[in-house]
Amino acid sequence: MKLDNTYTNRQQDKTMNDDLVSIIMPMHNSASYLCEAIDSVQAQTYKNWELLIVDDVSTDNSVEIAERYAINDKRIRILHNPNHIKMPSAPRNIGVQAAKGRFIAFLDSDDFWYPQKLEQQLPLFSDNRTAIVYSNYEKIDGNSMRASRIVTAPSFATYKSLLQGNVIGNLTAIYDTKKTDKVNILNIHHEDYVMWLSILKKGYIARNVGTTLAAYRETDHSVSSNKLKVTTWQWYIYRKIEHISLFRSIYYFVFYAFKAFRKNLI
Repeated sequence: MKLDNTYTNRQQDKTMNDDLVSIIMPMHNSASYLCEAIDSVQAQTYKNWELLIVDDVSTDNSVEIAERYAINDKRIRILHNPNHIKMPSAPRNIGVQAAKGRFIAFLDSDDFWYPQKLEQQLPLFSDNRTAIVYSNYEKIDGNSMRASRIVTAPSFATYKSLLQGNVIGNLTAIYDTKKTDKVNILNIHHEDYVMWLSILKKGYIARNVGTTLAAYRETDHSVSSNKLKVTTWQWYIYRKIEHISLFRSIYYFVFYAFKAFRKNLI
C-alpha cells in the first residue's frame, strides 16, 4: 500500500489525546479486501484503538481471516449479526453498542485508511462545539489503483449546510460520544448522512482536518453507482426524516444535485 504524504503541519494544538477510539467495521463476504482494511488500522500512528469487526452472515472465508488477526492483536474483536438484511445499519449498531471508546469511527471492510488518520483528527475535538471530525478521501478502483481522484470536502459543516448534500465521507468521520452519547443508526438508506444530521441538529459542528486520509473503493456494485436510487433516498430524508417543507426540500435538493454531479465527475 502506498502511503499518503499530503499531511502538512497545522497551526493548532498538537497535544496527543489518549482516549480510546472504537472503529466499527461491518463485514460481508469481504475476503478480497479485508486484509488491506485491517492492515490500515494496525498501521495507525495513534495506537489506542479497538477494532470491532461485525460479521454480517458472510459465506466466504472472511470470518476465518478476521479471526487470525484477532488472535494476534487483542485490540481486534469479532462480533456477529445473526440476520443479514443487506443494510449496514444493523452491524454498525451492534458495533456501536459494544464499543468501549470515547470516539466512534467507521471503516467498511473494502476501504482503507492512511497511517496518520487518527493522529491528525483527534486534536480537532479540543473545543466544545466540534462533535464530528472528517477528512478528504481518495477514490480507488477494485484493484486498489490510485489516480489522484480526491474528493475534497469543505473545512466545516453545520446542520443547515449539510442539508445541501452530505460532505462527510463515512469512512473518514469520527464522532465524540462525550458530547453526543452513542448515536443509534436508522435502518434506512443514507443512514450515515442521517446520523450526521442528527448530531449537527443539536448545534454542534463538523470539521475537516484538511488532508486526504482514506481510500474509498468504487466498484460497479457500490451504492454510489446507482444514481437514481441515491437521489430518491435523499428526497425521502428531506421529507420523511427531517420533515422539511416541500419548498425548502426543493431548495436543498438543487444544491444536493449540483454537488452530487460534481463529485461524480471525480
